[in-house]
Parts: sequence; structure tokens; C-alpha cells
Amino acid sequence: MSNFDVIVLGSGPGGYVTAIRASQLGLKTAIIEKESLGGVCLNWGCIPTKALLKSAQVFEYLKHAEDYGLKAEGVDKDFDAVVKRSRNVADGMSKGVQFLMKKNKIEVINGYGTLKTGKKVVVKDADGKETEYGASHIIIATGARSRELPSLPQDGKKIIGYRKAMTLESQPKKLVVVGSGAIGIEFAYFYNAMGTEVTVVEYMPHIVPVEDEDVSKQLERSFKKSGVKIMTSSEVTKVDTSGDGVQVFVKTSKGEQTLEADVVLSAVGIKSNIENIGLESVGIATDRDKIMVNDYYQTNIPGYYAIGDVTPGQALAHVASAEGILCVEKIAGMHVEPLDYGNIPGCTYCMPEVASVGLTEKQAKEKGYDLKIGKFPFSASGKAKASGAADGFVKVIFDAKYGEWLGCHMIGVGVTDMIAEAVVARKLETTGHEVLKAVHPHPTMSEAVMEAVADAYDEVIHL
Repeated sequence: MSNFDVIVLGSGPGGYVTAIRASQLGLKTAIIEKESLGGVCLNWGCIPTKALLKSAQVFEYLKHAEDYGLKAEGVDKDFDAVVKRSRNVADGMSKGVQFLMKKNKIEVINGYGTLKTGKKVVVKDADGKETEYGASHIIIATGARSRELPSLPQDGKKIIGYRKAMTLESQPKKLVVVGSGAIGIEFAYFYNAMGTEVTVVEYMPHIVPVEDEDVSKQLERSFKKSGVKIMTSSEVTKVDTSGDGVQVFVKTSKGEQTLEADVVLSAVGIKSNIENIGLESVGIATDRDKIMVNDYYQTNIPGYYAIGDVTPGQALAHVASAEGILCVEKIAGMHVEPLDYGNIPGCTYCMPEVASVGLTEKQAKEKGYDLKIGKFPFSASGKAKASGAADGFVKVIFDAKYGEWLGCHMIGVGVTDMIAEAVVARKLETTGHEVLKAVHPHPTMSEAVMEAVADAYDEVIHL
């Protein structure tokens, strides 16, 4: 039996980052992975989807070349080549993680890991051979998968999850997307841009329901303008796959409707990978599909930890990475502060992009704050107009009493790169007045942040 200081179970953006930080801190580290290094994010999630979305964006630019005084004739797409590019990007990133493992002297153990008592993990490789490993600290980072609804059983052909949506053999003529969170919305944008007839079905009253209501309404307008059909306050009750395509039965406020599609994408959330990894035999506590941990990701059993999508925090790659780093720094005896889950940015990479951090206007009002709210539309931004990207806005929310930046909500081109300003400012407890007096470069999309703050304080210039 090989002994380590740290064994990490799972190599997604939580697991591999955790392993690297542990090794940097001088801990002898191993990582166990049953598929490809990088987990879902690098291989089937964040990275390959962004490659698909970029192809869609470029295709849209080419189709609208005349808007920029250019001519592009005979523009068409090669769906297979778009998918192949996405897979090549993912493969390259996975190889990059392999390099990082070697560089940091982390032992990579390929196989399926099962937790045992006494701080041990048994790994079964592809040939069925089992090997036992021990460590002073075992960190569970097994991530999550597409959640299935009883009314929407995935068959991998007509009813699919996000993995299959990235590698379809042919482009569907009609697609129904069930769920309008980040995954559903990104695929809705991609397939619509590629020329598929897309319908989005959302149970809640607004799409991207975790976002500020103003953002949800703007995205719905933008999507409808692009030809995406939106059905909110609607529920898929059953599907019929017996014919050539799929019949989707949807309960709406106006009665039941039947949709015809070639493929249905189920994007109704995720399911934590906590089954069959030995939690019960070790005695690790779970609650509602999540492993229970304290502020430093320790489970109820000493020596066992959990991070990422298997824990109650936000199921985001950057959250998993931050949790893993904090976890091993605590193990190494460093002074660390618990993660502030109220200052985690969320991003959706459709077009226009959506990005946010902190409280929505509704949440802030419910908490009893007296608010100063500012909003600056990109239609008033010189850079946005020159770029042909005038859809969207920046919205800021401040506590009127102390100037605390309570929330920031953006929709528009490039906003996923802009949101970090609000995250850092909130981390530093920056007031609205300080943001307003920090000179922003002109002409940029980012100066819309300053202008929105100016609007909140009745000092806006360009509105």
C-alpha cells in the first residue's frame, strides 16, 4: 500500500487544483481519476462549450458582415468541424493538466476509487485489478452529472444531457431545451445560431431565474429577437419518443401544448456524484444529495474532506477550485478565512453574455436595505455602439446608508470578463463613491460600470 499526505478523489477543476496546491505546500499528493484528467469542466463542460459558443459567435459575425461595411459571400457552417474543434480544444486542455501533474510531482492513479475506513482508498483499474492506497487526508472531489427528471428520461439519442449535446452526429432541425439555467441557455444560443429551431421551456416565471429580473427580461427580449421561442411558467409533463422525432407535452398557464422536435435537451440541473464511492461504509454524513462539511471542508469523519459540486456551495468550477485551495491550506496549517459565498460571480456565456455577483434588487429589498440603484445601457456606450454590441446594460445596487456595493448585474458583450471589477471591489469593501472616483478608460465597455454607479448617485454624465 502506497501512503500519501493527500489523496484527491476526482480531477475536475476542484480536484486537480487542490492537488497542485497541496504539492506546492510540500505535501506528497496523489489524484485518482476514472476518466480523463480535468473532469467534466475541461472535457465536457466549461471549456468545450466555450469553443462551441465561439464558433457560433464567429458564424453570426460572418452572417452580419454587411453591418460592418464588409462582404462575406457563401458563408456556411460545417457542424462536424465545429464539434471537432471543440473536442480538440478539450483534449488540449486535458493534456495541459497532465503536464501540470508531472510538473508538480503528483502521482496520477487511473481507475475508480472507493473510500474505506482508516483513511484508505481502493482503486479498481480498467482490468479490474484493485490496489489500496492510504493518506493522512482524503479529499472527495467527484463532481456532478446531468440530473434526470422522471418525466424526461435520457436515452442519449432523442432525449439527451449536456455531454451528448456537445457531440451530436448531426445538427437537429428542431430542438427543445428544458431548463434555462446557464447550461440550457448556452446550448439554446449555440444551436439557434447554427440554424436550429430552438424552443426553451422554463418552469419559473423568467429564464435564467437566479439572475436579477431586469437581466432575465433583457435576455428574453434578445433571444426572441434572435428567433428563440421562450415558454416560461411551463412544465414538461411527458415525452413520446415512439415516432421519428419527439413529442413534448408541456403544461402552461393556457393549457397543455404539444411541441415537435428532433431532440430534447434536458438541462434541469445537476446530480452530485456521491453514490458508490464508499460514503456509507466510512460513515460520512450527507443531506439532500450533498456531503456535509464545515467551513474548511472537513466531513464528520476526521481525515476525510469534500469540495466542489458534492458539497452545498454553488456548483461552479471557480468555487470548487477556491474550496480546494482553502481546504489544503488549512490542512497545511496556514491561517485561512472561510470562503465568502455571497461574493461568488456567476457567468452565462450566451450572446449577449450574462454576469452577476451579490444580491439582486429583489433580494436586497427583501433584506430591508434602503437602496441606491444605477443602470447604464450599452446603447449609450461609444465602444458598444462602435462594436455593434449595443444590447444590454450594467446595473449596480448600493446600500444608501453606508455605500456598500450590494450587487452588480450585467448583460452584454464581454461582461463575463468585466464582472471581476465588482467582485474585487466588494472584497475590498469599496464604496460606491470610491468606484465613481476611480477613473475608467474611454472608450471601453468597462466604463459602463462607472457610469452605472454615477447613475445610482445622480451624477451620470452620458444619459
